[in-house]
Amino acid sequence: MIRRHKKKRKLNADINVVPYIDVMMVLLVIFMITAPMLTPGVNVELPKAAAEPVDDKDNEPVIVTVNAAGEYFIDVGGNPEEPITAETVADRVEKILSSNPDKMLLVRGDRNVNYDKVVKLMVLLQQAGAPSVGLVTE
Repeated sequence: MIRRHKKKRKLNADINVVPYIDVMMVLLVIFMITAPMLTPGVNVELPKAAAEPVDDKDNEPVIVTVNAAGEYFIDVGGNPEEPITAETVADRVEKILSSNPDKMLLVRGDRNVNYDKVVKLMVLLQQAGAPSVGLVTE
């Protein structure tokens, strides 16, 4: 009797990843095409202001507040709970910046205040020489 030796097959434990790569490429293309369509856009009329971008250097900030009635308050010099005029804000900011030119200024605006009023305040602060103007949010 002749015995034939059966050759044992070696198990192949490799995974063919080519189909997975193809699926990932298709998904990538689908997301690249649909992503710009998913971002909602609302047309708004933004206020115009002659302002330049400011550098973001962190220092102990001075906070200028605009309440819902559009009145200005500053937490330095005088009574911080007494409303002041835009000229007074500019004068105080210039005095503060003359002693510390890297001082950062923050604007804290009430959610019900006119957006234009906040932008005008930020421009006023920048024209007074503020190197950095930021917004305070909750």
